[in-house]
Amino acid sequence: MIRKLMLAVAALVAAMSMAFAQVDVNKADAAALDSVKGVGPATSKLILEERTKGGDFKDWTDFAKRVKGVGDKRAAKLSQAGLQVAGKPFGGAGAAKPTAAAGKPAPSAKPAPAPAKM
Repeated sequence: MIRKLMLAVAALVAAMSMAFAQVDVNKADAAALDSVKGVGPATSKLILEERTKGGDFKDWTDFAKRVKGVGDKRAAKLSQAGLQVAGKPFGGAGAAKPTAAAGKPAPSAKPAPAPAKM
């Protein structure tokens, strides 16, 4: 009985890992692209045609520019479903912008209290 339970758990874990497998648009075939939630046969055909015509996609910006119907919102959903471009998930429109200069505390950070005099 325990053996069957352990096999069932192992099968469930294996199925979950396959469901969240990462698919790179530069390496995937039509079947792999179709396995990503949100990518159907029409979109996978567009992706493959554009990849054949213009070469590998450099990044998500290049992907969105070349594949009709993909903007930031859809790119984020496709990335969450496991799609990657050049091995990277979608980072969003402003993801590359730093929030604070290196070495400076964030504006909301409070300064450290002065050491007590003895």
